[in-house]
Amino acid sequence: MKLIIAAIKPFKLEEVREALTSIGVRGMMVTEIKGFGSQSGHTEIYRGAEYAVNFVPKVKLEIVVAASMADQVVETIQTTAKTDKIGDGKIFVLDVQSAVRVRTGETNDDAL
Repeated sequence: MKLIIAAIKPFKLEEVREALTSIGVRGMMVTEIKGFGSQSGHTEIYRGAEYAVNFVPKVKLEIVVAASMADQVVETIQTTAKTDKIGDGKIFVLDVQSAVRVRTGETNDDAL
């Protein structure tokens, strides 16, 4: 099993969710986050005063899938979340040792 963590632009969330659902992803966790990468924030003007915005709003997706499906999920997120502008996000893939469905006690792939 693989844990896929993706940080994407918030306005792309629904489009990414629909694309992942269409390839068979049955669940994900979504968290509103703030962060910065190569873009290092930006400046904005509010009531005539300029100020620095060091952290940019993002959405973090956490998805656990069978290892055989991980590449397809990453590719789907990448193509759907892409805007060709700086700050499109990052995707990380980690190994998952075990998973347990709390309600039934099913484990690993059966728990997904």
